[in-house]
Amino acid sequence: MATDKTIPYAAEPAPGAAADPATRAFGGSTGGGAPRGWSYATFPRLLARLAAERPDATALQEKRYGIWQPLTWAQYQARVRDFAHGLASLGVQRGEVVAVLGDNRPEWLIAELAAQSIGAAVVGIYPTSIGEELRHILTLAHVRVVVAEDQEQVDKLVRLLDEDRGGLLLETVVFYDPHGLEQYTEPFLRDFTEVEAAGREWEQTRPGWFDEQVAAGQPGDCAVICTTSGTTSRPKLAELSHANLLAMAEHLTSIDPIGPKDRYVSFLPFAWIGEQMLAVACGLSRGLTLSFPEDSSTQKSDLREIGPDVMFSPPRIWESMLSEVQVRIDEAGALKRKLFGWGYSVGDRVAERRMRGQSVGGLRLVHAIADQVALRPVRDQLGLARVQHAYTGGAPLGPDVFRFFHAIGVNLKQIYGQTEICGLAVVHRDDDIAFASVGTPIPGTEIRIEEDGEILLRSASVFRGYHRNPQATAEAVDADGWLHTGDAGYLDEAGHLVVIDRAKDVLTASDGTRFSSAFIENKLKFSPYVEEAVTFASEGGLTAIITIDPLTTGAWAEHARLSYTTYTDLAAKAEVRDLIAEEVHRANEDLAESIRIKRFVLLHKQFDPDDDEITRTRKVRRNVIAERYGEIIAALERGDDTATIRSTVTYQDGTRLERTLVLDVVDLTTFHAPDDRGRRPVWSGRR
Repeated sequence: MATDKTIPYAAEPAPGAAADPATRAFGGSTGGGAPRGWSYATFPRLLARLAAERPDATALQEKRYGIWQPLTWAQYQARVRDFAHGLASLGVQRGEVVAVLGDNRPEWLIAELAAQSIGAAVVGIYPTSIGEELRHILTLAHVRVVVAEDQEQVDKLVRLLDEDRGGLLLETVVFYDPHGLEQYTEPFLRDFTEVEAAGREWEQTRPGWFDEQVAAGQPGDCAVICTTSGTTSRPKLAELSHANLLAMAEHLTSIDPIGPKDRYVSFLPFAWIGEQMLAVACGLSRGLTLSFPEDSSTQKSDLREIGPDVMFSPPRIWESMLSEVQVRIDEAGALKRKLFGWGYSVGDRVAERRMRGQSVGGLRLVHAIADQVALRPVRDQLGLARVQHAYTGGAPLGPDVFRFFHAIGVNLKQIYGQTEICGLAVVHRDDDIAFASVGTPIPGTEIRIEEDGEILLRSASVFRGYHRNPQATAEAVDADGWLHTGDAGYLDEAGHLVVIDRAKDVLTASDGTRFSSAFIENKLKFSPYVEEAVTFASEGGLTAIITIDPLTTGAWAEHARLSYTTYTDLAAKAEVRDLIAEEVHRANEDLAESIRIKRFVLLHKQFDPDDDEITRTRKVRRNVIAERYGEIIAALERGDDTATIRSTVTYQDGTRLERTLVLDVVDLTTFHAPDDRGRRPVWSGRR
C-alpha cells in the first residue's frame, strides 16, 4: 500500500506538447523553420529534418591524427541512408536487433540510425565486454549482424564463433577500423565502407524504399536496447522506444535550454543509457554537435580543446577530476596553494549563499577576482571553462564532491533515473540545488513513495519491457504503469527526492540505526587516494574493504620517496595504510558514532569488471564482493589483526600462479591521527 506522497508534474508539459508523448508530434524546431504538426517522433525522422534544415552545419566531428574531421548533417544522413541499404542487402529486417560493439565513433551512430531507419533496434555492447557477457547478449537478442569497431572486437567475436556451443545466430560481422584485419579471411567479415558501397548499389533498384521505411517507423517502436547495470544478477536487456527517449529529451530540455549551438564531447560508451540519453536523444532533438576524442589518451586534452557546453558523466569521472586537482595542488608551490585556498574559500561561501537562496552581496566583487585568478584556470584545465549544463548520474555522488565543483564555479546537477526510465526522472533545477537530494521530477513524471520506502516512478519514458523476459517486466512495472525502482528514499519538505540507497543495501548499525552504505562509501571516496570502498555492518561496528587509487597514491608514494613495484606491493606498505587510515579518520569525523568505520583492509587488487566485482559502468556488485572476500569480512568482524586470502595471478602467457596473501587489518579504534594534517590541502571542502 502506498502513501499519499505522489507528486505529479504532468501539469508542466513541454512547450507545444500534447498530452501523450507516444503519439504527439515533436514539432518544436531544432533550429530551422520546419512547420509544426509534422511527426518527427523517431530518431531517423529527426535526422532527416536536421539534414534538410541545416545541411552544412557540423553534426559530428572525430579527431584523427590530431585534426578534427567534421561530418555535416547532410553527410551524416547520406551515410545513414547508404548503410541502411547495406544492412538490408545483408538481410536485416524490421523488428530485428543489430548489435554494435566498440568505442564511440561516428560509425557507431551511423549504424544505429541506419538500423532504426529500416525498423530494426540496436543493442549496444560495452567495448570491454568479453566471453560470456557477449554470448549472453547476442544469444538473448537473437543477433545476426554485429557492427564491431576493430581487430580487438572482431577477435572476440571470432573466438565466440569458433567455440560456439549453440544458441548463437551470428552471421555477419561488419568492422569500421580495418587496421590489422587485412589478412583475415573469415567469410562472415565485412568492411563498413564495403557495406555502404553495397547499399548504394542495392538502392539503385529500389528508389524510394529508404524513405518509405523511415515513414513506416512508429514512435512506439523499439529504438535501443540497453543492458541494465546487473549489480545483483546477469544484466537484463531493457527495450526503449523512440517515444520513451524523445519524451525524456523534450522534458529535460524544457528545464535546461540546450540548443544547436551547444557542443558535447562523447567519450562514454553508447551502450550506457546516459550517453544515449544526452548524446543521441537530446543531440537529435536539439541538434547538438558531437565531438569524439581521438583515443582515451587524448581525452582530457580534446575535452579542453573543445570546451563543451553540455557534459554528463557518472560520479567516477567527477571524482577523478577532483582527485586530479587535489594532487596538482598538493604538488604546487606554497604561493599557488595559498592562492587557490583563498579562491576556493570565496567560491565556497558564494556557492553556499546561492544554495540557500541568499544574495551574494559584498562577495560579488571579491568573487569575480577570485574566479579570474584562482578558479577559472582550474576549470580550464579540466575542460569545464565553457560548461553551462553539467550533470552527474548513474550512481550517488557524495555531497563533498558536489560542493567542490560548485565552489570552483561548475553548476553541477544530479540526475536520478534508471535504464528502465531512459536514465532520467528527477533533476536539480538551477535555482534549487540541495546537495543531499537529487532534485525534483522533470515535467511529465510522477513519484510515489511506498510505505516501505521504495521509490516508484511513472512517465512516458518508462520502458517497453525487458527483451524476451515478460516475468521480469511484470515485476518491474505494475498494472498502473508504476516503475518499481528498488531504491529507498523519501520526499523532503521542499519536495526534493532524497535517495537513500538501493533498498537491499540499506544497512543496520549495531544500535539499530538504518543508514546508507553508499553515503558512507562516498565519504571515503572523497579522498583522492581511495578508488573504491565497500562497507559492511556487524555487531562490532562498521568495517570496510578499500582499494587505493594507483595513480594518486603512486604519486604520493613517489613524493614521499617510497619505492614499490606493483599495486599489491603499494597497497601493502605500512605508510600507505597509515595514509588511508588518516583519510578514513577524517571521513569518520563527519559521521555519528554508530556508523563510523571501525576497521578496514586495503585489498591487494583493484575491483575488476572482468572478475565480475564491478559492472561495466563501475558499480560494485556487493553480493560478489561479500562472497569472494568472505574470509576478509569475517576477520574484520572478529577484530583479527590480519586477514588471509588466496589469490590467483594470470600472466600474459596464460600461466596461472596461486598464492596466499596476508593482509593487515587497520583498527581505527586504536588509531591516533597525527597533529599535522598537511597531507590534505585546507580547501578540501570539509568543514
